[in-house]
Amino acid sequence: MGRRNYLVEGVSGTGKTSVCRELRRRGYDAVNGDTDLAYQGDPATGEPVAGTAHEHHLWDVAKVRELAADQRAGATFFCGGSRNFPDFLAVFDEVFVLEIDADTLRRRLDARPKDEWGGRPEQRALIERLHSIGEDTPPGTSIDATAPLAQVVDEILRLSGHAPVTP
Repeated sequence: MGRRNYLVEGVSGTGKTSVCRELRRRGYDAVNGDTDLAYQGDPATGEPVAGTAHEHHLWDVAKVRELAADQRAGATFFCGGSRNFPDFLAVFDEVFVLEIDADTLRRRLDARPKDEWGGRPEQRALIERLHSIGEDTPPGTSIDATAPLAQVVDEILRLSGHAPVTP
């Protein structure tokens, strides 16, 4: 994938999937962690488990490392969150953490369909709690994700040393 690899993180609702889509639209290599890497697993062993639980949302560590080791592209952006990020954080050159205020988070969660993560009341309560305590994301460079999407992506590209490209 990339000679340089970046993780775009943040709690649910901060815009990771939107950033991924926009990076792809602009021609950058971008991996959607939720669709390309995620599975439900035991955080201690990595073994798959049945059901859907936030604490079991893991990324396939071997696949992350394999994609990060592929040097064909100048840069690859891995967008999404996982509970086992400490197991592969070292493969990233930089981590960008999307940050939003509580009102923006609530508005975005209000717009989610009930069948999407964060659409149900108990999931929403967990997301709001994690947002309020600042837990569940790795340390990294904070990005104001309340800005328009194009500006958010431009800032990530600027900070990663890649000139923004808008086709």
